[in-house]
Amino acid sequence: MSDQNTPKKAKIDIELDESIAEGTYSNLAIINHSISEFVVDFINVMPGTPKAKVKSRVILTPQHAKRFMKVLADNINRFEAAHGEIKDYDQPPIPLNFGPTGEA
Repeated sequence: MSDQNTPKKAKIDIELDESIAEGTYSNLAIINHSISEFVVDFINVMPGTPKAKVKSRVILTPQHAKRFMKVLADNINRFEAAHGEIKDYDQPPIPLNFGPTGEA
C-alpha cells in the first residue's frame, strides 16, 4: 500500500520569547464577543486596591474560542483525575466599572 493518500502532519516551529515565558498572573477574566471575535481580557485584582488594569488581551475567532473551550475542559478533567476535584469557592461580586458603557 502507498502512503501517498495519507496527509502528513506539518510541524510548526513555535518560538517562546523570554518575557512571554515568564507569564502574567490573572485572577479575573472578562469575556466579550461580537459576531466575528471573542475578546478575553485577563486582569489581576488585588485585595484592597480600588483599581485594576488589564494585563493581557487575547482575541479569538469564534471557532478558535470553541476549540479552546474544549481543550481547556479536557485539561481540567485530566488535572482533576490526577489531583482531585478543583473546589469552586463563592466569591463576592467584583464591581466592574471600567471604560465607557457601549451603546448601539
